[in-house]
Amino acid sequence: MATIERVRTDLYRVPLKTQLTDSMHGVMMDFELITVRITDSDGATGVGYTYTVNYGGGAVATMIEKDLAGCLIGADADQIEKLWETMWWRLHYAGRGGHATSAISAIDIALWDLQGVRAKTPLWKLLGGYDPKVPVYAGGIDLEFPLDELKAQADTFVEEGFRAIKMKVGRSDLREDVARVAAMREHLGEGFTLMVDANMRWTVDGAIRAARALAPFDLNWIEEPTIPDDIQGNARIVAESGHAIASGENLHTIYDFQNHIRAGALTLPEPDVSNVGGYTTFRKVAALAEASNMLLTSHGVHDLTVHALAAVPHRTYMEAHGFGLHEYMANPMTISDGYVTAPDLPGHGVVLDFDRLESLAVK
Repeated sequence: MATIERVRTDLYRVPLKTQLTDSMHGVMMDFELITVRITDSDGATGVGYTYTVNYGGGAVATMIEKDLAGCLIGADADQIEKLWETMWWRLHYAGRGGHATSAISAIDIALWDLQGVRAKTPLWKLLGGYDPKVPVYAGGIDLEFPLDELKAQADTFVEEGFRAIKMKVGRSDLREDVARVAAMREHLGEGFTLMVDANMRWTVDGAIRAARALAPFDLNWIEEPTIPDDIQGNARIVAESGHAIASGENLHTIYDFQNHIRAGALTLPEPDVSNVGGYTTFRKVAALAEASNMLLTSHGVHDLTVHALAAVPHRTYMEAHGFGLHEYMANPMTISDGYVTAPDLPGHGVVLDFDRLESLAVK
């Protein structure tokens, strides 16, 4: 039995090459990366990470370092479910989501990576093993891009191998959203997969009005039309909008997903493995979706998520946006004709350049 000997946590502020904007975060110039390295008594190491946008990373790193690392030392590294439950109840009163599940996620990802490294098996096979080839879309963060820049970004995505694109909506004037989506549809052509993301910008009535205005443009889905806290309101949008509704990046527990699915408040669950509780919770959300006859998509951290979607039969497009983290990876994900293939490497196969990241460390 290999036991956990060391848990190392690091916090980095990673700059973005291009200023990004959406209706939730506003302007984004950088993001905070929180990494965890877990080493066992045999000397094997697993790596996990999560992130925050603009603010909050220090709280996540502190939770890992001060509140969670201690309950891992000396534990059996293979008892991931037991460790997850221990962490959940340790932070339950202080969290039940948000920073708490982001902290748990980074550790859980590292534990699964460690198990894959020890077993010399790719993580997507350990998680179930369905098909390593996963359809992928480019998640643009482009609400304030001028139209010419928006089109140029789309052309770049297509050149990179994407065959599906998501753009941001949620401007103060709905007519501007409609005009931009119309221009993108014309630019990409009929049949090209196009989604939009409102980042919770609209009221319920506003979302229904916007969805109806966007009906002519054959959208694959509308994402996060309103705040996730309004479950009844989201159910109204699903019922009255005439669109598939994707949601989940701001649902941080399996119970959040269960409540939304039961209420009919979404049609495409969209968990983020880095804030929902890691692979342990992601696979349970996937099971909820399958039992509810729903397709499964994802949010963020695609180099990690590809394993979770490669393990299940009901996945649809995986989101790809890395905030430039690929620049600090040994083997970043590559796209080929609309698909990415989960790496055939032990664990998740993500190798971060910690020496290069060191200059970005937050002390």
